[in-house]
Amino acid sequence: MITDIYNWQVQAKEYFIQENYLQAAKLYEQAIAIEPNTISYYWDLGLLMLLQGQEAEAQMTWMLPMTEADEEQLPIWTNQLFQILQIEAERRETLAEYSLAWLIRQHMREINPSYINNLLQILILSLKLEKIEEIDDLNKWGLIESLKAKEDIEIDIELLIQVLKEFLTIIPLNPVNLNLIEASLPYFPDTHQCFSILLPAAMRIGHTLRQPMLAASILSLHLRLEPDNVEILRHLATFYQDARNYSQGIEIARLCYSLSEGLADKIFALHLLLRGLMSAGGYWQEICTTSQELETVFQQFIKAERIPLEEGRILRLLTPSFAIPHIKDAPADFRAIHNQVAEVFNFYIKALAQSEGKIYCHNNTNNKKLYGATKKLKIGYVSYALRNHSVGWLARWLFQHHDRDKFDIHTYFVNYTLVNDYLQEWYLGQAGKPRQLGMNGLEIADQIYQDEIDILIDLDSITLDITSEVMALKPAPIQVTWLGWDASGIPAIDYFIADPYVLPDDAQNYYTEKIWRLPQTYIAVDGFEVGVPTLRRDDLDIPMDAVVYLSAQRGYKRHPETTKWQMQIIKQVANSYFLIKGLAEEETIKRFFYQIAEEEGVDCSRLRFLPQVHLESVHRANLGIADIVLDTFPYNGATTTLEILWMGIPLVTRVGEQFAARNSYTMMMNAGITEGIAWTNEEYIEWGVRLGNDAALREQISWKLRQSRQIAPLWNGKQFTREMEKAYEQMWQRYIEAK
Repeated sequence: MITDIYNWQVQAKEYFIQENYLQAAKLYEQAIAIEPNTISYYWDLGLLMLLQGQEAEAQMTWMLPMTEADEEQLPIWTNQLFQILQIEAERRETLAEYSLAWLIRQHMREINPSYINNLLQILILSLKLEKIEEIDDLNKWGLIESLKAKEDIEIDIELLIQVLKEFLTIIPLNPVNLNLIEASLPYFPDTHQCFSILLPAAMRIGHTLRQPMLAASILSLHLRLEPDNVEILRHLATFYQDARNYSQGIEIARLCYSLSEGLADKIFALHLLLRGLMSAGGYWQEICTTSQELETVFQQFIKAERIPLEEGRILRLLTPSFAIPHIKDAPADFRAIHNQVAEVFNFYIKALAQSEGKIYCHNNTNNKKLYGATKKLKIGYVSYALRNHSVGWLARWLFQHHDRDKFDIHTYFVNYTLVNDYLQEWYLGQAGKPRQLGMNGLEIADQIYQDEIDILIDLDSITLDITSEVMALKPAPIQVTWLGWDASGIPAIDYFIADPYVLPDDAQNYYTEKIWRLPQTYIAVDGFEVGVPTLRRDDLDIPMDAVVYLSAQRGYKRHPETTKWQMQIIKQVANSYFLIKGLAEEETIKRFFYQIAEEEGVDCSRLRFLPQVHLESVHRANLGIADIVLDTFPYNGATTTLEILWMGIPLVTRVGEQFAARNSYTMMMNAGITEGIAWTNEEYIEWGVRLGNDAALREQISWKLRQSRQIAPLWNGKQFTREMEKAYEQMWQRYIEAK
């Protein structure tokens, strides 16, 4: 029997702290028997029962005094119970006992369903406990409606911001979740705080998780607060284009350019506009005027006084050059501009690194490194594309055939994310020492420097700004560009891998990197996986005796001049059809081809537009429907050309002067095929017509291509790897001799 109120409460508290809830509950039961009108005893006893897992008993205990309460007492007593539960929930959260805290707060929600701060806490706990079903039922809580009402709300703004941060970091979003973000925006004390939360989340969702439309939805919400925020508009244009919503992406890019003031901002806005226009696969007049404007702004930027630029603006300087070689084949003129921009880029990146205390010194190389003839070279590969990507498909034979006894391989995965990607998983197994990294160039460079890489190979060139930043920082004593694109022009890069064909003899005159020509080919593969075809002539309403031409490239490689040549070929070859495949905006690309066909006198009924297929192996199998493939110019196929040659299909290509206009040429030469190589526009048309009219010649080329699989350098990944490794050793020898 309880006789001393103070002593029994002290004892009950000790039991509670010791989690001896049963003994503590007995003391409260005795206290209620003595003082049944002390309401707080019921609250504490019910809590003890709840902590023992007796939820129904807890609720009954709390309800006992409530049934006796009058109208004035009921809200007071309800609030007392709510406060006791809140104190205990907060204590459990401090102890990281999230399951108990979540349970307590659920009962708080039953007591006061509309108290927003408790609902927000439940959301945070549900995220921590991965109770996705709770989050999916968000509409039932009334939280979004209460936020939208904005009447009589006592809301903890910091708590709301924490909810959004957790929300955007942990789970994929659905329309209900987006409604929560939208309803929360008016509560932000300033727009910059909203910007600093939504933009990083959108970039992670759009780029790392590869859900661009979802990222665009998030950024569109922020535009309601700041319609003219150029930084948001830049990313929004990119995400719309990545989601193949080209019309919106183009419109946002135009708006972005109209609002851009500084030269660096104008350069990137023009890039975004070109990116959208070219990806859509049409708009050629606007493409040409925009490209001319880009070159003009580039020239202005080169001549302008060097003013401080923050990292984001620096990183955007190089990528815009990517568009120009798709439009014209003038490498000497192009590189005269691009190399200067790359030099400015390198200057800014070095200044940024120095301000962060990042200076990589390679002068103190130890004696073993300098003079050890048997030194095992550390080779580093850095790329965002070692996955289901053209670079991923082509680089794998080098990784597979590397001599691990002579070379220590390190692989740096930029913007790595765990996704269901067979090729990425393969690379992780072949990577030697894999580093799964994010999108911070300084951190990536630090890792490379700490690993003491001897020769660093850039597989991305200017196609990813983060990789360009890493290379400009010079974390390795020897740096090389291979495969991803043309040379980047960054002064910190020493060599550009080429071969006897892919660059003309005088190319060194306009390259800042030393061109390192491998003896035969700059790329080789052992082959490709080929699946089961899903295309048949009868499905496309094409006669079995027809001559089928194919062009399989993305929209941004579609040049109207080349398309005219292709139409002239179709016109001259009786009973011929032209299949068009590649990512583009469907209606725009159709208008583009139909207009040129009509201008050249070709019946549009002879054109067929093929759907995309998801599996690369099926894509390759479907190439077999073609008798002849017509290459693009001035930007040739690369991966597609290799696939076409592997499938034994004759190819017509126009050879130009720039790297992008000579890819098919070098691949055909290294497969032992000269038929179909054109050095003029007229030759391109002539080869196309000749191959269409000469079935025996087509069969002869197909036979030669099948035979080449056993003998040609293009299909000998192991031999190619030995040649690359020899190049690495010679680069290193030159380096130590210079030291």
